[in-house]
Amino acid sequence: MERLTYEIRINATPEKIWTVLWSKMTYRQWTAAFTEGSFYQGNLEEGSIVKFLDPNNNGMYSRVEKNIPNKEIKFLHLGEIYEGVEAPQDWGEATESYVLEETENGTILKSEIQTPAEFKDFFEEKFPNALEIVKNLSQNQL
Repeated sequence: MERLTYEIRINATPEKIWTVLWSKMTYRQWTAAFTEGSFYQGNLEEGSIVKFLDPNNNGMYSRVEKNIPNKEIKFLHLGEIYEGVEAPQDWGEATESYVLEETENGTILKSEIQTPAEFKDFFEEKFPNALEIVKNLSQNQL
């Protein structure tokens, strides 16, 4: 399992960044850095199952382990989805978290991913671009 961390400083409030991260419209915009047309189904309440999908209904499903609005959210990835069919995976502690830390001059968005080694290169290539999009959307939203 690989532990990857990413951090970006954003000149916006945690509330604005949270909205960019999790509102359905802006979620589609920043996750296009991973796969064009990405979206999620479900709600973000602790204990809920969320499906992260591409336009072909492929992706993964996860449980919301923690959700403190405007501060932190953590997902435990449970399995993959192929053509809409869930396939449980034995990934152990494959997690993805987002933490917002307000500072005097903006907010630091930190993301940590625990991922199988096979996905490391993908995240290393795509994640910094995704966070740049979050930054741009957060700083340019009205």
